[in-house]
Amino acid sequence: MRTALLQSSGHPGSVDKNLEVLDEAAGRAAAAGSGLLVTSELFLTGYAIGDGLARLAEPADGSIADAVAAVAGRHGLAIAYGYPERGFDTGLVHNALQLIGADGTRVANYRKTHLFGCFEREHFTPGDEPVVQAELGGLRIGLMICYDVEFPENVRAHALAGTDLLLVPTAQMHPFQFVAESVVPVRAFENQMYIAYVNRTGPEGDFEFVGLSTLAGPDGVPRARAGRGEELVLGDTDPAFLSASREQNPYLKDRRPGLYGPLV
Repeated sequence: MRTALLQSSGHPGSVDKNLEVLDEAAGRAAAAGSGLLVTSELFLTGYAIGDGLARLAEPADGSIADAVAAVAGRHGLAIAYGYPERGFDTGLVHNALQLIGADGTRVANYRKTHLFGCFEREHFTPGDEPVVQAELGGLRIGLMICYDVEFPENVRAHALAGTDLLLVPTAQMHPFQFVAESVVPVRAFENQMYIAYVNRTGPEGDFEFVGLSTLAGPDGVPRARAGRGEELVLGDTDPAFLSASREQNPYLKDRRPGLYGPLV
């Protein structure tokens, strides 16, 4: 399945303008044969917008989801987008990622489990479901957000659950670009999966986002890599290559879980 990575910070604070950016990118991605478009973390609202995050937060089935579903249906491709979710039952605000199918149906929703820094802890409540998956295009898709991927236990849990392609919208900032350059390809290799890591870019509030979005393969080699600016990059996930790689790589088969008790 061809996957499009929308490296963009969009228009922080304006959902309507970000929907326009998403619609245009979805058209280009679909024309290039993509079956899935993935945005950056909190793409539809902006990241460094302070109290605007709570003001713009919506339930997973709110008007933002309806608007994204219309874009997905219009262009015939699935969309995974970052947004602030307000829990319908609690009213708490979560840093969330939702996957919408090509037919406009809501497929899966994930709440970031590991919040980074004082800013996120001030504005969000962490989720408590580490592995969220969906079936799409013959692949088992896993959902995760930014800092989550930096915890090896998190990604290994997805590997053991059979995730083929892990989607990781991110707001990776200076000076942590080594995560995009090195950590993500290693995570893909050691867990035998594809990882789509999709970043914001440029200055925003007190942050400077570094771009470098990548689709890393199970051999640790990027299939696509963005630069530092606004960009739409495409990469392919190959189920046959993934299957062959898993046969050759012994990490998961050679595990000895009985030795790992002290980790928890």
